[in-house]
Amino acid sequence: MDDRLIKQMDFILEVDKIKNITRQTYLSDGKRKENDAEHSWHLALMAVLLREHANEELDLVKVMTMVLIHDIVEIDAGDTYAYDDAGNTTKREREVRAANRIFGLLPEDQGDMCKELWEEFELAKTPEAKFAHTLDNFQPLMLNNAADGKSWREHEVKKSQVMKRNEHTGEGSRVIRSYMQQLIDKNVECGNLKNE
Repeated sequence: MDDRLIKQMDFILEVDKIKNITRQTYLSDGKRKENDAEHSWHLALMAVLLREHANEELDLVKVMTMVLIHDIVEIDAGDTYAYDDAGNTTKREREVRAANRIFGLLPEDQGDMCKELWEEFELAKTPEAKFAHTLDNFQPLMLNNAADGKSWREHEVKKSQVMKRNEHTGEGSRVIRSYMQQLIDKNVECGNLKNE
């Protein structure tokens, strides 16, 4: 059997583990938390449908690929909650190690491509990465709003934390950032987010 195909199949089977990585965000009905595969799929669909709201012209396939692979590293590194200060201090180191191992399963050209796209997403400097980050930040906020702030209330999240996390989301889409602000304000008003 072709060595390239074997490496691709090994990677594809390995990344099936992303379905077991549970996030802190509840589904819109609030009944259970989503997993990384569901999150990534949701972002890819959002990229297709919300592309028109991006601040700049985009390579849509690149955005979709970024959002589909951006959390693969969590197979090894685990999901670090956005507002976990202690966990975020070691997040980069854990994720780089995971990226090297997991993307290293692929044939070299594809592994390099995936690692470069993952790094591009992490740096959030290109139009595609900025838009992908906007979607990545908006999606859990949207679900928290739909689930009556369940995850925010459980973790006693403050408005200032949400504002800090979203300080750059307007760089990908000013329209989506404006919509996010409306949801943030609504959730502060009803007590789902602490307004200190």
